[in-house]
Amino acid sequence: MTVAHVLQTRYFDAWTSYLDAIQTAVRPRSERRPDTEDFWRDASDYWLDFTQRSILFWDTLRQRGNNWLEHEKAGKPPLLHFQWEMVADARSFARPVNYALVRIIAPTGVKTDPERRPFVIIDPRAGHGPGIGGFKEDSQVGMALKAGHPVYFVIFFPEPIPGQTLADVSRAEADFLHIVAERHPATRKPVVIGNCQGGWASMLVGALEPDAVGPIVINGAPMSYWAGNDGENPMRYSGGLLGGVWPALFASDLGAGKFDGAHLVQNFENLNPANTYFSKYYNLFSKIDTEPERFLEFERWWGGFFMMDRQEIKWIVENLFVGNDLVDGAAEWSEGRAFDLRAIQSPIILFASLGDNITPPQQAFNWVADLYPTTEALKANGQVIVGLMHQSVGHLGIFVSGQIAKREHKQIVDLVDYIEHLPPGLYGMQIEEKLSDGKVQYDVLLSERSIEDLHALQKYRRKDEVPFEAVKSTSDVFASAYEAYVHPLFAAFISPSGATMRRALHPQRMQRWVLSDLNPFLLPLKGLADWTRANRLPRDEEGLLAQLEKRGAALTTATWDFYRDLRDASLENLFYRAYGTAAICAPAEQEAPADVASPGPSAKDVLARLKEGNRTTAMVRTALLLMKAGTGRRRLSAMKRVRELAGKDVGLLDLPTEQARAIIREQASIVELAPEQALAALPDLLSTFAERRALLDLLDRLEKLFDANADQMALLSTLRSLLSGTSAQLYRFPDSRGGADIQNDSRAIYRSTDVAPGI
Repeated sequence: MTVAHVLQTRYFDAWTSYLDAIQTAVRPRSERRPDTEDFWRDASDYWLDFTQRSILFWDTLRQRGNNWLEHEKAGKPPLLHFQWEMVADARSFARPVNYALVRIIAPTGVKTDPERRPFVIIDPRAGHGPGIGGFKEDSQVGMALKAGHPVYFVIFFPEPIPGQTLADVSRAEADFLHIVAERHPATRKPVVIGNCQGGWASMLVGALEPDAVGPIVINGAPMSYWAGNDGENPMRYSGGLLGGVWPALFASDLGAGKFDGAHLVQNFENLNPANTYFSKYYNLFSKIDTEPERFLEFERWWGGFFMMDRQEIKWIVENLFVGNDLVDGAAEWSEGRAFDLRAIQSPIILFASLGDNITPPQQAFNWVADLYPTTEALKANGQVIVGLMHQSVGHLGIFVSGQIAKREHKQIVDLVDYIEHLPPGLYGMQIEEKLSDGKVQYDVLLSERSIEDLHALQKYRRKDEVPFEAVKSTSDVFASAYEAYVHPLFAAFISPSGATMRRALHPQRMQRWVLSDLNPFLLPLKGLADWTRANRLPRDEEGLLAQLEKRGAALTTATWDFYRDLRDASLENLFYRAYGTAAICAPAEQEAPADVASPGPSAKDVLARLKEGNRTTAMVRTALLLMKAGTGRRRLSAMKRVRELAGKDVGLLDLPTEQARAIIREQASIVELAPEQALAALPDLLSTFAERRALLDLLDRLEKLFDANADQMALLSTLRSLLSGTSAQLYRFPDSRGGADIQNDSRAIYRSTDVAPGI
């Protein structure tokens, strides 16, 4: 298919969608035709309501401007719903950065246990200020507090420390984790939750200080920046169309060495011009009696623009947006030393959504297949990765939606207590709902996946990433030229006061302070709005003119969407014409063989310890053998019951986390490599009759609690024979669990053949 044909198809699809929207908007909704008297009554009521809504609408925008001025004057503090206290201010560290660690104070009626594992939440520093992870009661912070966990939050200040780098920030965040660990010495390592850009920041900390980090949860976090779907994710082309990293350097120079976060917010808004320029304001106008509070609350956060140091934004754009160097191990935090994601020892939970057009699922998940070419490589590294995919929620909804918090984030909080005892592997996480006594209850289903399934489903889609290599090369050339010839001139002539003036005139700020009490033409508006609220008349939603207004709004939105689709198709066409040609003309590079080496022990070393171990080792091996004979699925509710029934008997809960995980990793490797030898050697791990009897009793209790399949029943029979010393035919494990079934399950989760899969 030629580029011209693809562009023609995009234009045709955009036009078809536009026509469908027009037909929907103009379709008659009622057969009733009002008489003349009804029409004039409706017209009178509508225009009075329209006038009142207009006054209240503009007054709400005036309040937004005043809120913005107050927030600026207050120094833009974190917009957390919860009270907090300062624990550590990194501005006083040896390598100072504009970050701090705060402790969330549990609200009245919520009790936390200092001996439970703490949570540390890192918000994105992507133009806005901190607080999105605790924006409301039903949030990530709220769910962790309700579960009894101490919660800490990493905040940051509006202005960067001159000269601070991303490496300095990562070191400071690692120091925060050490401080949290010192405050809770009786607990396991803290759980780290990273939102959006805070997700890759959490991964950097995990790679830099793997011994300081517990389970890592990254929500809507872009890790593979080149990934995405043709026609769906236009933001990934921005770096190439703008020429790479030099525009970020130019913007930083105009800011006297500081990059204005308002530029990033403008980029986000450009993705959906219909919402930016019309829909969000019409939604406020049409629901003016109920919507202002929510609108003002969100706009207070959305309008808080934070700065970055020039070196920070350069590193981010160069190594992530344009270079995509993180997974390749080429993103250096100091000269000659790069972040290695394979150094992360903690389990990782990935949460993404098919409805996210800022961080599409491909960007959230593809790095897994890039980092670990095979399932064996992932398991040999001892890594546990769990993927959760939502079907529709947008990017911001992942962090701020109360429904997402009560469903997805609550289940994630429950799961982290058990994830460290999973054997190494790749797992898909599904949340199931059921009604019990009229209430919705949730359960988590974990299903084993394979890296090979991801490769099979991504094979075609990843070809569209080839031109991004040309973008990287082009960016390096332009950036070098800019630094050599342009930057010295700007550095000499641009003053901090001039940069401050330019920031004040940025459209994102100007639209706020212009519509505030600073504007003398708006002075009568507050009194007029108060009088209007006191005399507000009920609104007729079904009147003829009200229906025409809604149809006009639908047409306006459809027109903006049509413009967006044409724009995105044209930019995508321009990108592939420019860089696709450059990629074809570039000299072919010899592809390096996939690095599947891991720091784990060799198969020979693992199998040499078949008969080494104790009672805990034997029980762990038995559980893994039963899992291997099962379906590859695990339910959180079942894991909870097993822990209640047998947790103390197994002994893992009494061990340090690292020691318990080491046992699980070693036994998982043994069972994976030689399951039948592992089964035959099981009696050698139990030196006394009492230990064998204890394991037999435990198997009896578990069998009564769960429904075992035929394979597991046969294995249980063999286990009883081995442990009791009677002769029996040894259970034979199948070669595989059925890759086709797993692949079909994987496709079912996404319900879309147009999406390169997550997990």
